Amino acid sequence: MSLKKKLAMSIATGALAVSMIGGGTYAYFNDVETSVNQFAAGTLDLTLNPETIISVNKIKPGDWMDRTFALENTGSLDISKVLLTTDYTESVAGFGEHIVVDFLRNEDKSGVLGLSNVITSKKLSELKSMTADAVENKTFFQLWEGSGLEAGDTDNLYVKFRFNENNQDQNAYQNATLELKWKFDAKQTAGASK
Repeated sequence: MSLKKKLAMSIATGALAVSMIGGGTYAYFNDVETSVNQFAAGTLDLTLNPETIISVNKIKPGDWMDRTFALENTGSLDISKVLLTTDYTESVAGFGEHIVVDFLRNEDKSGVLGLSNVITSKKLSELKSMTADAVENKTFFQLWEGSGLEAGDTDNLYVKFRFNENNQDQNAYQNATLELKWKFDAKQTAGASK
């Protein structure tokens, strides 16, 4: 290798070494923050206690049946409404015309100036086409509790069923059976700023 090439190579190697040393000692300030975030959804959980509200045998026209049950919010989210829908199957056509719900009252929503009736005197056949809010406060004076069902709260309900005595021949309903299905559908409250 010629002297010129050796000299050029030495200068290049020296420049590379200086640039590496300079680059390695270049300093700057640095600060890093890390954000760890979390989203956890609440639960909407309605419990019916007892699950079977009524089971009776040997009823006749004129009989009535009083029952109580509770709707419990066992979830972590408030419930805005509980929609009640009615369905039934009957062994003899028309039997649902003779079973009447005289009232379904939410005792926790009843106030000093009035009762909070979810249902007032309806035949089961009429209830099939209705949807009622079982936890709505319908009284004028809402001193204690408003509509809805807060997390951890319970509403007590009182219902009266009646086999309607219509003073006509009802022999067709001897030994008839009817299976009533009440579905309680809990709805969440509206979204809010958190």
